[in-house]
Amino acid sequence: MTAKSVVIELDGKKLVGSDGFHDTFANVMGFPDFYGRNMDAWIDCMTSVDEPNAGMTKIHVARGNVLTIKIRNYKYFKKAGPKQWLDLLECSAFVNYRCTEPGLNPLIALAFYD
Repeated sequence: MTAKSVVIELDGKKLVGSDGFHDTFANVMGFPDFYGRNMDAWIDCMTSVDEPNAGMTKIHVARGNVLTIKIRNYKYFKKAGPKQWLDLLECSAFVNYRCTEPGLNPLIALAFYD
């Protein structure tokens, strides 16, 4: 089922380290078994959130709508996992660029809570 917009909430403490980051996103987003567990694969999966037939995620939003990712304990995440923190920011921006380049709306919104 495709929702107009979706909000997911993640615990920043679980996003620290490459394994934690990729395990959490793969589990919550329902990435496929062949998910490559790297940021290129993350970008590919997240770019298809508005394309349910692609089979890259189990969470979908209608084209032109937004997936909001709320991160709890963001201060801990930012300090304990600076690489994953920057990866999340930069790769979310790249996903949005991929969407806006052909004239669509950004796909990902990030929200941070302590």
